[in-house]
Amino acid sequence: MNKMDLAQYKDFGKLCNLISRIIKLDVKLLNEEGEKIIQMALNEVPLGLIDSEDENILITELLKNSPKNTYLHYSNSAKIEYVVSGIWRDEQYRGTVVVGPFLSDFPSDALISQIISKHNLLISERKHYHDFYESLTILSSQKINSIGELLVNMCPHAYITSSQVITTNNEGSKKTIKPIQDEIEDRQKIIEHRYKMEKIILNAIAQGDRETALKHVSGLTDIHLKDRIPESPIRSTKNITLVLNTLFRLAAEKGGVHPVYLHDMSEKYAILIERADNLPALNKIMSNMLNEYCDLVKEFTTRTYSLIVKNAVNYINFHLGSSLTLSEIAEAVHVNASHLSKKFKIETGQSITDYINIKRIDASKLYLANGNMSITDIAYLVGYNDVNYFSRIFKKITSVTPSQFIKGKEVKNERG
Repeated sequence: MNKMDLAQYKDFGKLCNLISRIIKLDVKLLNEEGEKIIQMALNEVPLGLIDSEDENILITELLKNSPKNTYLHYSNSAKIEYVVSGIWRDEQYRGTVVVGPFLSDFPSDALISQIISKHNLLISERKHYHDFYESLTILSSQKINSIGELLVNMCPHAYITSSQVITTNNEGSKKTIKPIQDEIEDRQKIIEHRYKMEKIILNAIAQGDRETALKHVSGLTDIHLKDRIPESPIRSTKNITLVLNTLFRLAAEKGGVHPVYLHDMSEKYAILIERADNLPALNKIMSNMLNEYCDLVKEFTTRTYSLIVKNAVNYINFHLGSSLTLSEIAEAVHVNASHLSKKFKIETGQSITDYINIKRIDASKLYLANGNMSITDIAYLVGYNDVNYFSRIFKKITSVTPSQFIKGKEVKNERG
């Protein structure tokens, strides 16, 4: 690559940065050979879902042989969507701008189950993939077309550095002046009240108590630092929500949730918060965030368990789709198998085998309800090598066979 090329790609990088800031989506730049050279990303696409280099090359070749005013809207094998357009200079194809990932419809459990099955992904990573898809922006067809038109109109032109005209407002604002002592006392009361409510909310999340947390969170956001950026209420609310995301994560960790689950959720909401562009959307995100952290505590808490049992539970949850044995789990948590078995039963009220079976059957229900996979495939996916044994365990726990469960869901859907 010569100096001219380096200067051009630097120019293209500025263009990508501008596009990313305008549309609030990830943007990457491919060179004329289809190789990625610049990426501006908020979303970290999981390894099992990343585009292959062949796909990038194919898109590049397609655009090279298309009219200059062409843009593509495509979906890869993982149903992740992108908008792409070519960069032309002096009648030569110089690179490709790729905008995405995003979705054009809300990700259903059926979609995620289908992708896990198709790409041979681990069922224990389901929460990770679910959080990734939920973090993606949902775009209407009109918005997608607008992005395509924007790329077609921006990419043919060199980046031009702008200069800003500074304006001032000479109108004086009237302000009621309160006695300094009154302001100090008011501020002190607000701070004391805020910290009191924070403590109540965080304790509620640590207990998985959604009702108590929701009851107090609206009052907290009304007073929580809302005047720090008075000229930008959206930025101020984003900052508040980001702070709450961190506090909620710490509360859920205190509630006994493993950091692996918390990392994915915290990352998802950090992305959603930054991409929100209005106050109602931020308020909805805040409510959903609180609910999900509480649900996470309810589902994965190990707060009351000893360290040995806590480690065993986490190991099982992370390896649910694998062949799990008592000796393997005991070895993983560095304890005698007999001691682990007794301690697990005392603290959880279940044997290790029963616990594993319940978790696996709960996971299998999601796949059975979707109806996209055979019962045999689902059995293997959730860790059973024998479909007949899976069916027996399923009936023992749910009182119906997998086939009856599917039929029951079908009848319910028809009535709905």
